[in-house]
Amino acid sequence: MSERRLSESGFPIKDVYTAGDVPGDLDSRLGAPGEFPYTRGVYPTMYTSRPWTMRQYAGFGTATESNARYHQLLRAGTMGLSVAFDLPTQMGYDSDDPIASGEVGKVGVAIDSIEDMRLLFDGIPLDKVSTSMTINAPGSVLLLLYQLVAEENGVPGAALNGTIQNDILKEYIARGTYIFPPKPSLRLVADTFGYCRTEVPKWNTISISGYHMAEAGASPVQEIAFTLANGVEYVRAAIAAGLAVDDFAPRLSFFFVARTTLLEEVAKFRAARRIWARLMRDEFGAKNPKSMMLRFHTQTAGVQLTAQQPEVNLVRVAVQGLGAVLGGTQSLHTNSFDEAIALPTEKAARLALRTQQVLAYETDLTATVDPFAGSYVVEAMTAEIEAAADALMARVFEHGSAVEAIEAGFQKREIEQSAYQIAQEIDSGERVVVGLNRFAVDAEEPYEPLRVDPAIEAAQAERLSRLRAERDGAAVQRVLADLREAAKGNANVLYPMKEALRLRATVGEVCGALREVWGRYLPTDRF
Repeated sequence: MSERRLSESGFPIKDVYTAGDVPGDLDSRLGAPGEFPYTRGVYPTMYTSRPWTMRQYAGFGTATESNARYHQLLRAGTMGLSVAFDLPTQMGYDSDDPIASGEVGKVGVAIDSIEDMRLLFDGIPLDKVSTSMTINAPGSVLLLLYQLVAEENGVPGAALNGTIQNDILKEYIARGTYIFPPKPSLRLVADTFGYCRTEVPKWNTISISGYHMAEAGASPVQEIAFTLANGVEYVRAAIAAGLAVDDFAPRLSFFFVARTTLLEEVAKFRAARRIWARLMRDEFGAKNPKSMMLRFHTQTAGVQLTAQQPEVNLVRVAVQGLGAVLGGTQSLHTNSFDEAIALPTEKAARLALRTQQVLAYETDLTATVDPFAGSYVVEAMTAEIEAAADALMARVFEHGSAVEAIEAGFQKREIEQSAYQIAQEIDSGERVVVGLNRFAVDAEEPYEPLRVDPAIEAAQAERLSRLRAERDGAAVQRVLADLREAAKGNANVLYPMKEALRLRATVGEVCGALREVWGRYLPTDRF
């Protein structure tokens, strides 16, 4: 056994916990399930009436290939789709742009226009399926394409249910798929809030994400502190744009990781709910209980998967998924065991979904709400994480705001220090990784990964050439001009953006029009 007795966040873990380790005001810290401060979950019945939404993050190659995977997942029993986009789409470039060379369809599906979006969701009932889209800088663009395809199939915006990630601040901290400088990016987020309130009222307009910071090396405390600080920034931006807090806050959602350190992860989720509820009530004056609820999606920790003995990842993912459920997640994606090697095969994706189904239907996890409530160790850890996260958020706001802290490099430095420490512990063997630095084998069994056909790039370029030849180019240019004018002023840019996409403007052309007005963000920029 390892001699480490510290949590992932650096707290000493005691051999034995007693009632003396639990805060004396536990009853007020807990509340009832579905009631402030939502420590025990955001809904009174949680999973006793229905399980969490089971999503599988999928998308690769062409829209047609990804559509086939979505149909396979739906047949296997998944309850919601989660779309992965390729890097050019995430960065707002078309597949035939020179900068996209070599990346088309590699880490997700290539979406260049409404034609691709039609293929992506062909035969899928968009009024019955909840769709999450992992897209940030061009999040509004992909949402509008989704809405347009739904309308073509007779599904109004009011019937659509899903989420766009749309969290640009964490891109500057940990991920890097930003396009515009932060201020216009925040304006685009606020415009999306306002548009969806009227046009797509059931849509979750942002998924404020700690997952990517955790994958970059953030500790549990850093993950929730920096995520909630970003959440505060989005709320402030929306209020500054003239929106009332209770008009948009009920549609905010969050996205966290689930690591193998199960007890601390459960405590992390409970602490995050408590902090957010207090912030929304006390700092922003929210009156609607839904504005105070931290609803979140969870994905198991990709960074903890190993290419060595990849089947062991099945065990890791099961433990991580268990932590997410015990922590009260609203939806869950379980990683496939082969993701440390390549894009998941169909069999691996199905096994990942089966992991969730075993947790939901073969265990007693759904029989009662918040089974760890009152646990000496979990309540003590929850209080420790809450206090440490509050203190770290205060350090962020000492810079003035989350954006100003990003400018100063504060969050990035803190995460990099944590990542370096983790790497040192793995290299030294202090942190055990089964199959990597302990319990290794001399030879691995052969594995045939899923490969993306490099011909996809040429095929997408040909589709784009045909689209541009067939559409009304003059009409597209007129509406793109309208989009640029809206971007220069204060009008909501999503309305001209939607019209441009309807006329078959491409993702790259729409993002390019905004680049012309707002500029691009480079890491050396000051804002």
